Amino acid sequence: MDIRKTTIIFDLDGTLLNTLRDLQMAVNHALEIYHYPTKSLEEVRQSVGNGVSKLMERVLPAGAQNPDFKDCLESFRTYYSAHLCDYTKPYEGLEEVLSALKTEGYRMGIVSNKYDAAVKQLRNDYFPETISVAIGESINVRKKPAPDCVFTAMKELKSTQKETVYVGDSDVDVQTAHNAGLPCIGVTWGFRDVRILKQAGADYIVESPKELYTLLSHWTTSAV
Repeated sequence: MDIRKTTIIFDLDGTLLNTLRDLQMAVNHALEIYHYPTKSLEEVRQSVGNGVSKLMERVLPAGAQNPDFKDCLESFRTYYSAHLCDYTKPYEGLEEVLSALKTEGYRMGIVSNKYDAAVKQLRNDYFPETISVAIGESINVRKKPAPDCVFTAMKELKSTQKETVYVGDSDVDVQTAHNAGLPCIGVTWGFRDVRILKQAGADYIVESPKELYTLLSHWTTSAV
């Protein structure tokens, strides 16, 4: 007998929340303090996905070798922690989808390369009634595409690989899902385009929250 998927692990930035403007503001705040050129929204979009340290490495001249790297990173963290929700908002239609999935009994978690305190705060601010677990970057959990955060989330949700599916918007998410032994649904409304998702090997690609809901609500292990 088929076992229906009961657990959904979501990426955060570019999948559930459009955080790009707040990330750009924090990046440019740090760059301006140390008199470096600021970055456009598109430049920041192309630099996210591997955590805030890698983000600052990508936007700073000379990257991590820049003598101001650590100070810039700390300035970013301080500013971003105080401005998490200035412009950030859920993608249109997702809150309704999450509520419907919650009503149907799905267990849901978030995994992100953003630092853990910010991930938990954003879950509390935007998804307190629907998503029960949020795992971010910490010293005990390797960054994606390592599967550590996914395994931690599944453990907290008391779920198994056979019950779980991963949803994300980037090649890093596809790699993370597959490293955890999970199928990956790629979404096209986030920070990467459909070409990258296809090249990375996303198992399914959806173009709207409604399409995501239709796929998730009918998925059984026989479909994977």
